Amino acid sequence: MEYQIKGINLKITKSIIVLIVAVVFLVILSAFLSSQYFLMQNKIKTLENTESAKQFNAKVVNFTKLFITKVLKAQNEVSFEERLTLENAVREIDDKEILTHWEEFVASKTEVDAQQNVKDLLEILLNKISVTGK
Repeated sequence: MEYQIKGINLKITKSIIVLIVAVVFLVILSAFLSSQYFLMQNKIKTLENTESAKQFNAKVVNFTKLFITKVLKAQNEVSFEERLTLENAVREIDDKEILTHWEEFVASKTEVDAQQNVKDLLEILLNKISVTGK
């Protein structure tokens, strides 16, 4: 096949047509795969954030259950081992605000202070639990 474009003779063979079609197809395929890659990256990031929030929530809930069982429902004074377990659990959460409220509770001098600090601690624990993600 020969074509005349602005005075230039072009001889187009079947192999050149196939090559042009292949290049166009590869460009389109490359653009599609690139867009899919970026979509998957966003989904992976979302899943990682969700998993991180689930782990954080689990730590907060576990500490809260432990606190209720060992402190609020305690019939006697909390033993050293139980206090150590609580301390380790609250530090494992790795949240500065929760740790601060815990330390305020532990440092309570009077029963009234301790009761207020328990309320504050429980409130912050509940507020930290994320339903939709951290």
